[in-house]
Amino acid sequence: MALSDMGSDVFAGLLGRKSRMVDADTALPGRSDYPFTIPADHAVLGTPLRDLPEQPWPGDLAVIYLGMGCFWGAEEIYWRLPGVYTTAVGYQGGYTPHPTYEEVCTGKTGHTEAVMVAYRPEVISTETILRHFWEQHDPTQGFRQGNDTGTQYRSAIYTTSAEQQDLVTRSADAYGPALAARGYPQITTEIAPASDWPFYFAEGYHQQYLYKVPNGYRCHSASGVSLPDF
Repeated sequence: MALSDMGSDVFAGLLGRKSRMVDADTALPGRSDYPFTIPADHAVLGTPLRDLPEQPWPGDLAVIYLGMGCFWGAEEIYWRLPGVYTTAVGYQGGYTPHPTYEEVCTGKTGHTEAVMVAYRPEVISTETILRHFWEQHDPTQGFRQGNDTGTQYRSAIYTTSAEQQDLVTRSADAYGPALAARGYPQITTEIAPASDWPFYFAEGYHQQYLYKVPNGYRCHSASGVSLPDF
């Protein structure tokens, strides 16, 4: 059903539910494993999508998870950067184990759309990763990004080391005043250790989507404000 075919009361009700965070007690139950097959390799880089015993990643990688709205365009930003080993899209920050895309879209899982970035810090620094994160979306929009509305589009960073956590905090502290000087409200980015919020891979058709569909949707919601040195 197209949105234009919905009555205004029905549409408002759906939008309202997706714009409020679900809690653990009322989230969808999920399942114990993936209900779909995850591709083995990155469609662009040819590297393993997952760090598995039969296809292990090199030992010199760092991993960070980033929510910047629709994960199609966000992933494309990172697979293009030298020093990035692999990327994948998935769901993070929610309660429902191994959710599907349709479930996440209901707003009843608590997840945001996230991009996993595995990178070589000696080639591309965490600071550079974070600069692309802050500058290529608007981290002040709460439960939306551009025209995409709902908790699944919220800004988020999930870290895997104390060093990353420190850099994220410092970069947010530097970016907040720069945004405020241009009239933007406070940063709403969710910042937490990835150990608190498991990353669940999205369906295969979402992985490297804009490589498969070059003219596909990209969210253009960046503020245009540069991140100061931090």
